[in-house]
Parts: sequence; C-alpha cells; structure tokens
Amino acid sequence: EHAAKDDFDNASKAYETALLHDPRHYNAWYGLGNIYFRQEKYSDAEVHMKRALRINSCSSPLHCYLGMALHRSRKNPQALEQLGEAIKIDPRNPLARFEKAQVLLSMDKSEAALAELQLLVEVAPKEGMVHLTMGKLYKKLGRPQEAVVHLTRALDLSPKDSQQIKAALLNLQRDRDDDEEEEL
Repeated sequence: EHAAKDDFDNASKAYETALLHDPRHYNAWYGLGNIYFRQEKYSDAEVHMKRALRINSCSSPLHCYLGMALHRSRKNPQALEQLGEAIKIDPRNPLARFEKAQVLLSMDKSEAALAELQLLVEVAPKEGMVHLTMGKLYKKLGRPQEAVVHLTRALDLSPKDSQQIKAALLNLQRDRDDDEEEEL
C-alpha cells in the first residue's frame, strides 16, 4: 500500500520487517527491488530482484523486472536473457515482450524488435504504446504505409498520447514530402 502511494520510506520499512520475520519472503525482496527501480537505483534493484528470484525462480514478473533493471543499467545481453526467461515462463506476458523489444531497439536490432512487437500486438492489440512503437519502427525500416496504419491505431487507442503520435505522423509526412521533392 505504501509503495503504491510512492511512500517509499514506509514501504521499505514494511518490507524489511517482513524479511526479519521470513528472510525467504520473495515478495518483500521484490518490493524492495521495485522501490529501488522506481527511484532509478538500478544496481540496488538488480540485487534485490536476484534475491527474490533465488527464492522463486519460476516467476515471470520477477524475471521481467530484473531484465528491466539490467536494461536500465545498460547490461543488454543479461537483460535479454532475463526477459527471454520471463517470456518462456509466460509467453503472454505483455510487459516482458514490450521490454524485450525496447532492449532490441536499443541494440539496433530492428527486425528482431519488430518480430517481438508483432507477437505482442496479438496478445495486447489495444495497447496504444505498442502501436506507436511499431509505427516508429516501420518508419525507421522505410515502410511508411505500415507506419501510418500503426500510428493511426495508436492515436485511436491512446488519445492521451496524441501529441507524440501526431508528431510521429507529421514527421512521416515530412519524410514522404522530402522523398517526393528528391524524385522531381
């Protein structure tokens, strides 16, 4: 409850108290890791997530969050390994797939990222951020028609992100206009 309210001090105390009573309380280790993650203390988050995983190695969310912490620490190969494990445990874990695509994009592995996003859109077809990311990626890959389709879907699904999506559509239109001028 404290963590949900961003009351990290009281949340940390509650998790530490739980660990005093039961050092194998993996949710407490995860909770501490999540607090550190939200505070952008990724190496501390990594340590605590690993402790939680030693207790409960079959948890897709734990592998996912460890992968996210590793990615933020620029440990991309290890992040991919953890995210892959999260997906192996639960192939329908949308956060793990999205984060894996983000890691692949940061490694400039566009085609592999696109493959993950295509699988993800089957699991979470109404997630605007997935379509926005796919739209930007299709633009990068020189596939403007597919970019427009996904950016338009993103706009329909995620009106709160409309400024960012409209900017991506505008950039796509500018690129098309530039290409047409070069052809003349």
